[in-house]
Amino acid sequence: MYKAPRGTFDILPQEHACWKYVEEKAAFLCRLYGYQPLSTPIFEDAQVFAKTVAGGTDIIDKEMYIFKDKSGQELALRAEGTAPVCRAYLEHGLFNLPQPVKLYYIGPAFRYERPQSGRYRQHHQFGFEALGEADPALDAEVIEMAQQFFYSLGLPQLTIHLNSIGCKLCRPRYLVVLKQHYSSYMDQLCPDCKARLVKNPLRLLDCKKVSCQEIAKTAPKIPDYLCHECQIHFQSVQEYLGAVSIPFQLNPRLVRGLDYYTRTVFEIEPREAGGQSTLGGGGRYDHLIEELGGRPTPAVGFATGLERIILNLKNQRLDIPPLPKPDVFIAYLEQEAKIEAMKIASELRREGIPVIMATGDKSLKGQMRQANSLDIAYALILGEQELLQRTAMLRDMRSGEQKSIPLTEIAGFLKQFKM
Repeated sequence: MYKAPRGTFDILPQEHACWKYVEEKAAFLCRLYGYQPLSTPIFEDAQVFAKTVAGGTDIIDKEMYIFKDKSGQELALRAEGTAPVCRAYLEHGLFNLPQPVKLYYIGPAFRYERPQSGRYRQHHQFGFEALGEADPALDAEVIEMAQQFFYSLGLPQLTIHLNSIGCKLCRPRYLVVLKQHYSSYMDQLCPDCKARLVKNPLRLLDCKKVSCQEIAKTAPKIPDYLCHECQIHFQSVQEYLGAVSIPFQLNPRLVRGLDYYTRTVFEIEPREAGGQSTLGGGGRYDHLIEELGGRPTPAVGFATGLERIILNLKNQRLDIPPLPKPDVFIAYLEQEAKIEAMKIASELRREGIPVIMATGDKSLKGQMRQANSLDIAYALILGEQELLQRTAMLRDMRSGEQKSIPLTEIAGFLKQFKM
């Protein structure tokens, strides 16, 4: 028997209420802040990611799904959402619009990583990006949006971790002292961190191995090495967050898993949980569009995984609104009544009333059991007498009350109870 590939899963009908709830909250939030939807292809030219996500990261070195199509072009399944947004920004000339351009997306992403709770090889991201503006007020707005999104879902117990990782001018000086610090612990580093020390030293601070975390605790702090402009920017972000009453914790060891970030970085996690439970994060990436061939363009954004959000919603047993049920079940006796039932079902659907009609050879008793199992409010029953009188029997499935309704009045009658 075939199964879904490892690290993937089916979203069954009973699960879709949770997904719809999260996606609708996301879309409403973005409308509040003036962000417009953007959909990009599930696969991209592999260079879109290779040029923007540096080597030495797990995404490039271990996790991307890369393949060649029949023309020989090297493509990659979408590994994350920001680089494709920037590619679309350039390709479609969105830099000619008033800046910043504010966009959001919801869609699948693919990474070959070890499946675990809340982490899958196919997962779904919600993210929003503001492109074309360097104002630190926009950093604060993005952080506020992220906080308000989780609050709107019923997840208020959050901690926002905040840091600045500097820019191209000041970061090199910090990397020198960081490498010096770690070089004295070579024998204690995990194999991945030994490679990072050469390829991507900033990611040393992000290692989850206990021995490497102990080394990180005594590492130099990047905020101590920020240039004057980065210091002013970071201080301004904190002031704007204070102005809108957003609490945060400074975390000098915070870096992001993608190397295009500059200056502001942040992550949000449940207050009582540990680092593996991060709900989402983001920051500023002022050089990413330039890496893709565009002009220097400041930008800032946020992304979160829907699977991890839904896991938290279930853990907290939050009351999620169910998906709407069909309003009416149509049952019948005999073939002639079945034909009339099909006509009525078609007419009601055209009036915008959701209907399920019985099918197969079930008895009337069996059809009513089906209606009960679907938890439908009303059943329409058609038999020989109803056909002669051009009526249908309407049964309230909760109270058991019944009344005869002329066929021409069924839609209007049902709309009164809409149901």
